[in-house]
Amino acid sequence: MLRGLDHIVVAVNDLDAAGRAYEALGFTVTPENRHPWGTANRLIQFDGFFIELLSVAEPDLITETVGRQFSFGAFNQTFLAKREGASMLVMDSRDAGADRQDFEKAGLSLFDPFSFERVAHLPDGSTANVAFDLTLLQDPLSPGIGYFTCHNKYPENFWKPAFQSHINGATAIKSIYLIAEDPSDHHEFLGGFTGQREMRATSLGLEVETARGRISVLNPAAYRALVGEPAAEALQGDLPQLAAIEIGTDAADRTGVFPATGLHGLTVILSAEES
Repeated sequence: MLRGLDHIVVAVNDLDAAGRAYEALGFTVTPENRHPWGTANRLIQFDGFFIELLSVAEPDLITETVGRQFSFGAFNQTFLAKREGASMLVMDSRDAGADRQDFEKAGLSLFDPFSFERVAHLPDGSTANVAFDLTLLQDPLSPGIGYFTCHNKYPENFWKPAFQSHINGATAIKSIYLIAEDPSDHHEFLGGFTGQREMRATSLGLEVETARGRISVLNPAAYRALVGEPAAEALQGDLPQLAAIEIGTDAADRTGVFPATGLHGLTVILSAEES
């Protein structure tokens, strides 16, 4: 089953400060939402994809991962003890059970099934319930990154046109950039995770075309050539890591590379939409 990019989790220490940073770049950022396990988020929605800015709001509610019972809160709390930035990569899902079967056939390492509900704050000030089924898995070669698929059970309560209108003209996800010393090491895992077995491999990296957007795995030299010196110098922490995201925009005067130093650990590339 070919999957598309659903969202990326960006772990931040100060949720409101992160929201202001993305608003200053021209994005519409949703009001704060709370998870029952102690984290809070604010979202930046596009057409079928979103950036999830996430912080630890109530540390006392966070429990540890026990066996195959994954703790979303503990994972991101541990991530934030080292640095801010993109902590998790998420693919969309039409059927969590089918995802699980696919991943088992591919020989991937899975955590126990996980479902939850929360209250969403809508553009008009009202609220609605949203619910998700998560299929969580891990790549032993990139232990610092969380991976899962997300089945949105009430999409009509989640996706809102008012949240998808951005001053900078941003419209849709184009690419997510994962930096690794040897991109080819991640071929098998990403093939099973995305359902896309056909990839483009070069001396600089690996490209995976998903049903929504591309995952580009680059070595450090290729990443430096892509984003330039200032953004490359902002790269912190161990590899592999999720370093940058590319969003298409219909505002030609708002394109550019915006380094992670000003955006709480994630470099943002705004590029012109293809005509």
